[in-house]
Amino acid sequence: MKKFDKNKLILALAAPLLAIVAALVITSVIIASTGGDPFHAYEVMIDFGSKADSQVWIINKATPYYLSALAVAIGFRMNLFNIGVDGQYRIAAFFAAVVGGALTLPGFIQIPVIIIVAMAVGAVWAGIAGLLKVTRNVNEVISTIMLNAIGASVIGYFLQDGRLAEKEGNLIHTPYLPDSAHFFEIPTTPKPVYGFVVIAALAGAAYWFALNRTRFGFDLRTVGRSESAAQASGVSVKRMVITAMLLSGAMAGLVGMPTLLGVSYNYGTDFPTGIGFTGIAIALLGRNNPVGMALAALLWGFLERTGTQLEFEGYAQEIVGVIQGVIVLCVVIAYEIVRRYGLKVQQRKVGEELAAQARKSDKAEASA
Repeated sequence: MKKFDKNKLILALAAPLLAIVAALVITSVIIASTGGDPFHAYEVMIDFGSKADSQVWIINKATPYYLSALAVAIGFRMNLFNIGVDGQYRIAAFFAAVVGGALTLPGFIQIPVIIIVAMAVGAVWAGIAGLLKVTRNVNEVISTIMLNAIGASVIGYFLQDGRLAEKEGNLIHTPYLPDSAHFFEIPTTPKPVYGFVVIAALAGAAYWFALNRTRFGFDLRTVGRSESAAQASGVSVKRMVITAMLLSGAMAGLVGMPTLLGVSYNYGTDFPTGIGFTGIAIALLGRNNPVGMALAALLWGFLERTGTQLEFEGYAQEIVGVIQGVIVLCVVIAYEIVRRYGLKVQQRKVGEELAAQARKSDKAEASA
C-alpha cells in the first residue's frame, strides 16, 4: 500500500482553489469597474443556471465542447498542438451528412455508418498535418490552421445548390437525413437531453483507459515528455505523431454529431462553428483530464447560458467572454505556480535527506 502523502494532496488542492479565488477576485474587479455589482451578477447567474431548462441547455451545449476538448487533449498529451479541430469536425460533419442523406438504411446501421464516416474524414484531415510533420517537419500549428481554411473552402465549393446541397429559402444545406438517422434523446423536463451525451461519456472513458492503462498511452506520454528518451527506449516517434493526429482527428469527427444527428439533421450554412477553438480552452481548463474537461465544459456552458441573462440585467454583453478568459488564465497560471513551488519543496527535501545522510556517514567515520 502506498504511503499517504499529505503534501502532495495539499498541492493538488491548492492549484484549483488558487485559480478559483483569483478568478473570482479579478472578475469581481472587472464587473465593478464597469459599474455593475459583482455579487448581484453571481446571484443572477446561479439562479438562472439552476433552472431545469437551463440545466438541460448546459448539458447539451457541453457535449460537443467536451468531445472537442478530448480531441485537443490527445495531441496535448504528447506536445502536439492540434489547432485544426474546428476544420476537422466541420468537414467531417459535412461529408457524413452527404453520405447519410444519400442512404436509407435501418437505424442500427445508418447511424454507425454516419459516425464512422465522420471519424474517418476527421482522422484523414488531421492525418495530413501529422504526415507533413514527420516527413517535411512542418509545424502542426501552421498546417492545421491552413487546413482549417482549406476545409472551409472545400465545404464552400460543394455546399452549393446543384452540387452536394440543395436550397431551402435563404439556406443552403445537404439533403435531410432519413428518420432512421435520428439519434435517441433522454427524456427530461422541459426539453430532452441529447442522447449523444452517452457517446461523449464513453469517449471520455476510452480516452482515460487508453492513456493510463495501455502501452500505447504510456508511449504517447513518454514521447510528450522526452522524444529522445522515447526513441532510445524503442518507441517510433514518427509513428506516434501520426497515430496521435489520426486519433485526435477521429475524435474531432464526433464533435458535430450531436448537432447533425440530434438537431439539424443536415449540414447547412448555419451549422455551428468555432467549437474546436473552444475545445482548446476547455482542454487547458481541465488540464487534459477527462473529468476535469467534463467539468470545464459544463462550466463553459453555464457561463454562456447565464451570460444572456446578465445582458437583460444591464451588464455588458462582453462580460462573459472576459470571465471565460480570466478563468482559463487563472487556471494555467495557478497550476504553474503550484508546480514550481512543489518542485522547489521536493528539491529542498532531497537536499535535506542527502545532507542528513552525509552527516550520518561523517559520524560513523569519526566513531570508527
